Amino acid sequence: MTRRGRLRARVLDTKDLGAALAEDMYRLYARYYAGCSRALFLSDLETKDHCLLLEDGTGILRGFTTLAVGRHRLDGRDMGSLFSGDTVIHHEYWGEQTLPRAWCELAGRIKARQPDLPLYWFLIVKGHRTYRYLKVFSHAYYPAPGRATPPQARRIMDFLARERFGEWYDASSGVIRFTESRGHLRPEWAALEEAGRNKPEVAFFLERNPGHGQGDELVCLTELDEDNLKRQALQAFRRGLET
Repeated sequence: MTRRGRLRARVLDTKDLGAALAEDMYRLYARYYAGCSRALFLSDLETKDHCLLLEDGTGILRGFTTLAVGRHRLDGRDMGSLFSGDTVIHHEYWGEQTLPRAWCELAGRIKARQPDLPLYWFLIVKGHRTYRYLKVFSHAYYPAPGRATPPQARRIMDFLARERFGEWYDASSGVIRFTESRGHLRPEWAALEEAGRNKPEVAFFLERNPGHGQGDELVCLTELDEDNLKRQALQAFRRGLET
């Protein structure tokens, strides 16, 4: 593949995707992940509210992430959640920042709908590249190396994970283990995933989720709040708040 300019992001409601675009998403995902059939992928897609699409200069799909917006009540307190679903970027665009900037802007737009409602990013992770976004985005996120997870954050993580995944969630380890993999990196990409294991964030992720290669997902959480976001994430988040 020859790169055709920088990626451009656009957001669509899942109901507006259309069959052809959904098929393009599945084909891209299946290039990098095994363990997920077309039927399972499309069924999961139907449970999401938004898709953030990344396209090159000719309009070809090069990446995407899906998102479900939730509202919950825990211990007498209302809160919102953004649950990230399937995410993939063509390897020739790894490291480009279009996705994180566009995602933070979308999160800001969602926050603006109910600005006084606490909003949490509920993320399940089977690869360290995705896990490392937490450090890029936020000051306080969980679980994190060298920092204990506060009881309230653990309570929210357990609540959201049990609500969505039920018996597949193991609260003692903070990991979701499906009976069969619902998606894991193919061997040729998994080798690259392991290459940075000497980095603290990578080593921590691999220790906390040793079954990631079989599709196990580490439950993670951070609050999407102006005080908790780092500079570049905050700039994009504020653009969304003001849209």
